[in-house]
Amino acid sequence: MVALVGAPFGVKGFVKTKPLSGEMEHLEQLETVVLRWENHENLFYIEKTLRTGSFVAMKFRGIDTPEAAKTLSGAEMVTGRDLAAPLGKDEYYVEDLRGIPVLDQNGVVLGEIRDVLEGGGGQLIEIKLLGGELRLAPFRKEFFGEVDTENRRAILLEQWILE
Repeated sequence: MVALVGAPFGVKGFVKTKPLSGEMEHLEQLETVVLRWENHENLFYIEKTLRTGSFVAMKFRGIDTPEAAKTLSGAEMVTGRDLAAPLGKDEYYVEDLRGIPVLDQNGVVLGEIRDVLEGGGGQLIEIKLLGGELRLAPFRKEFFGEVDTENRRAILLEQWILE
């Protein structure tokens, strides 16, 4: 996932897109993307992109009005890894985090990462506990120690955050 689709922009069918990495250059180079909502995905061809402040406005083929653009709001924009923004130190692709077991400092499995959500103060990790309950934890160094996507584990430093 490279961006989230937001509100319509203008009257010609553009939508605001928020890059998850903060990088915009890679979005401007895309020709096609998959937009994903809930349980379905559709391929869209990008006709035009405009960088405007903190977002990139995109015009998709066949989306020509603000009303049509509004139907895309909330979609996840997905593209091939080769077209995604390069990762920096301590950065991860959301797709690589999903399904990773969350362990305490003694190696006991507490649950698994289900998703990464944007919160007001940063990213939140959605964890499905072994009992099935869902909890949110700030994805910050104070709460998560090692996050190893290759060996598939994330160490939670502060278990109280799940209470």
